[in-house]
Amino acid sequence: MIHVSIIGATGYTGVELVRLLGLREDVVLDHLTSRTYAGQKIQHLFPHLLGNIDHTCEELDLEQVTTDSDIIFVALPHGHALPIAKKAKEKGKKVIDLGADFRLKDAAVYEEWYKVAHTEPELLEEAVYGLPEWDRDAIKDATVIANPGCFVTSILLGLMPLMKKGWVVPNSIVCDSKSGTSGAGRAGNVANLFTEVENSFKAYGVAHHRHTPEIEQLLTQMAGTDTMIQFTPHLVPMSRGILSTIYATVTGGHTAEEIHALFEEAYADEPFVQVLPAGMWPMTKSVKGTNNCQLGVTYDERTGRVIIVSVIDNLMKGAAGQAVQNMNLLFGLAETTGLQMIGLFP
Repeated sequence: MIHVSIIGATGYTGVELVRLLGLREDVVLDHLTSRTYAGQKIQHLFPHLLGNIDHTCEELDLEQVTTDSDIIFVALPHGHALPIAKKAKEKGKKVIDLGADFRLKDAAVYEEWYKVAHTEPELLEEAVYGLPEWDRDAIKDATVIANPGCFVTSILLGLMPLMKKGWVVPNSIVCDSKSGTSGAGRAGNVANLFTEVENSFKAYGVAHHRHTPEIEQLLTQMAGTDTMIQFTPHLVPMSRGILSTIYATVTGGHTAEEIHALFEEAYADEPFVQVLPAGMWPMTKSVKGTNNCQLGVTYDERTGRVIIVSVIDNLMKGAAGQAVQNMNLLFGLAETTGLQMIGLFP
């Protein structure tokens, strides 16, 4: 049995982890922590869990959590995973951080973009970036895993085949992404009230969104050369989902057929990445509630640019689902364990 604790179990990502792990016969949920709802039954806070989960939320007792758990999921805002990961490492336990504390390899870059000090540079150095399609072998041996950002996952999976081949001009990349409101978290915020977002559509974090250096860091690794992007996220009035439309100038001599074939070959054996037939374009509804990423791709001969459309569920492949995928790798399980789902329709 795998003993699991979830720190921050009553946020959108935390409760999604509870949903994914609560019925698994190989998992024991030891501690579900919540500063706001300690002492309350999680199934009363979230009635969709009734009949399946019976667990009381508790305050974080770091000593107890790190003693009892084989793996700890940290579903908290940036800055909070650092002491948890340090304590877990001392006790030889695994940590998957769904925040940003271990995603950026340069502590100075982290501090610049997130405005907090990084107190665990040694752990930062050994942390593994948790995008299985990029480097699953490193994930299998990790102690601390940095679960990727949601926008980042949609963009990296959309660009990875081309970046590895060197088929795009690195600094020509433009990423235009749309997200549902759950991506902003569950904390109260006037900007995310129904009356603020309903019948509206807006850009935010223009030219300075915190996912930008994370995307550039991984694309640089994939391409083997410094890469800078233009990234603009948008908020749309839906609860779940991310759609990223990605544009990049193609290096000479490649046709639409060659580019599509490259994607099909790159993801042929990936259980959670689906390349759609040429001329077919993905929509967020198709991946809702799943750990899937669906990709559509074409080449515009008139402009010399590739166009990629990538969709994920931001709470699944963009957060909790990918975290469970990483846990499966850590414990030598089939990557798809507990994650084989068909999307909801309509």
